[in-house]
Amino acid sequence: MNNKDDGKGYPRVISTPPGRNAKEWVERDNKVISQSYTRSYPLVVERGEGASIIDVDGNRYLDFTSGIAVTSTGHCHPKVVDTIKKQAEKLIHMSGTDFYYPCEVRLAEKLVSITPGEKQKKVFFTNSGAESTEAAMKLARYHTKRPHFIAFYGGFHGRTMGALSVTASKPVHRRGFSPLIPEVTHIPYAYCYRCPFEHDPEGCDIECLAFLKEKVFRHKIPPEEVAAIFVEPIQGEGGYVIPPKPFMSRLQSIAKEFGILLIADEIQSGMGRTGRMFASEHFDLLPDIITIAKGIASGMPLGAMVANSDIMDWESGSHANTFGGNPIACEAALATIEILEEGLIQNADKVGRYILSELEKMKKVHPLIGDVRGMGLMIGVELVRDRKTKEMATTERGEIIQAAFKKGLLILGCGYNVIRFMPPLIITEDDADKALSIFDEVLTEVEQNRFKG
Repeated sequence: MNNKDDGKGYPRVISTPPGRNAKEWVERDNKVISQSYTRSYPLVVERGEGASIIDVDGNRYLDFTSGIAVTSTGHCHPKVVDTIKKQAEKLIHMSGTDFYYPCEVRLAEKLVSITPGEKQKKVFFTNSGAESTEAAMKLARYHTKRPHFIAFYGGFHGRTMGALSVTASKPVHRRGFSPLIPEVTHIPYAYCYRCPFEHDPEGCDIECLAFLKEKVFRHKIPPEEVAAIFVEPIQGEGGYVIPPKPFMSRLQSIAKEFGILLIADEIQSGMGRTGRMFASEHFDLLPDIITIAKGIASGMPLGAMVANSDIMDWESGSHANTFGGNPIACEAALATIEILEEGLIQNADKVGRYILSELEKMKKVHPLIGDVRGMGLMIGVELVRDRKTKEMATTERGEIIQAAFKKGLLILGCGYNVIRFMPPLIITEDDADKALSIFDEVLTEVEQNRFKG
């Protein structure tokens, strides 16, 4: 594993962040960079190595964000770096939508072989998750000749206008941008951990999806006019929510019943993050279309939309992408997949189980922890002020993230009151212990302030 340490150890905070150099860069940034960016704390990165990030003041952090679930093989994995260098010397760009080059074909062949399902598939390359969503929306409408889409509350599929239309995570994502793409209806996801229904979680497929058939299809949208259902097998931005297995099975059955395409958004949950190559595999889900990005190329901008060949029937010129399938990004992706298959997926499962077990122990002594959930190294910790009422500890979450940063641990939130652990898949149990120790420490500090007296 590429978790090289230069002898200085990590985390290692030598000056309380943000240091003098970081402050100067933040000040310059504020003058020229869009304020729409969501910076959680003033981390100014100089370089990355393995599971660590070094800032411009020499502070060394343990990274449990992996660039928002992107650097799956760790920062600057030697094999990926070497691959990028070699390809850059041969060919940087020639647009795969107008010409042919071998690495794009080889990556497409690899993707159709590792995505769920035995049907013949084809690939459309993009630069990002949002572009993969856009491609999936266009293909679904083109193939089915139907106008409507179904998506889920809490779902996040990107910020471009089409992707934003099927997104329903937070109002801030949509505020000021209407009207969006029409004919999108959102329905409840399987939020078993705060479900209002008095039933066993295994009944979520009945209670939640009954809304789709008995309300939406009966009163609003003819099912034969629905092109596709967008679903994250595990919700990411919505709070790292894991549905019960029957929920996905029932959803797939409904889609087949009405000839609706099922689109699995694996942008955050794919590429080994959950201990399987794709999260769909945990639920025996066989989507008609899969959207991929983030961890596919260890940090290079690349995405893909993979669809069954009989569905990808659009004509030449109906959709294209200048940079999607860039030669350097394709080679980086091929190297990334090879590294994942050499043991990182199994490591994600092993270390993820360890972190979950340790977090369950911490839950017993930390009243702020309301729920712990996850698969592989896609782990969410829900924070509450009261476990009975499940009042969200939103302010406390921000305090914990900031305090962890100052102690050398990089973490981020999702949903309204969840902290997500999404480290590079190379991390060891020793890395996990370091992160959990800091997390335990900052939880204690925040709880002492929150519950004092």
